[in-house]
Amino acid sequence: MENCIFCKIVKKEIPAKIVYEDDLIMAFEDIRPQAKVHTLIIPKEHIPNNLYLEGRHKELIGHLILKANEIAKMKGISETGFRLIVNCGKDSGQEVFHIHWHLLGGEPLGRLICK
Repeated sequence: MENCIFCKIVKKEIPAKIVYEDDLIMAFEDIRPQAKVHTLIIPKEHIPNNLYLEGRHKELIGHLILKANEIAKMKGISETGFRLIVNCGKDSGQEVFHIHWHLLGGEPLGRLICK
C-alpha cells in the first residue's frame, strides 16, 4: 500500500486531474488515455483487485458504479455510450494493483476483444 500510486493520489502526494471526489471514491483522468474520454474511478480504500472484494464492500461498489454513470453524464458520453472496464490480475492487463474502473468513451470503441 505504501508504494501504491493510486493511494498516493488519494493522499494528494502525487498530482492528478481529479474530476470527482467524495468520502469513498475518487475519479481522475488517465495519464495514458486509450479513448477521447478515459477516466479512472477508484475506491479510496486500498483493495488490490476484484478478488479482494467482500460483502462489506457492497455499498462502496454500488456507490462507485452509480457515480460512474454521473461522471459519464458530466463528460457528455452518457447519450452516445461508454464502457466501464475493471481488470483483475496481471493476465487481464492490470498494471496498478489497486482496484479501479476505466470509464471510456467519446468515440466508437469497437469490439471489446479483438483477435
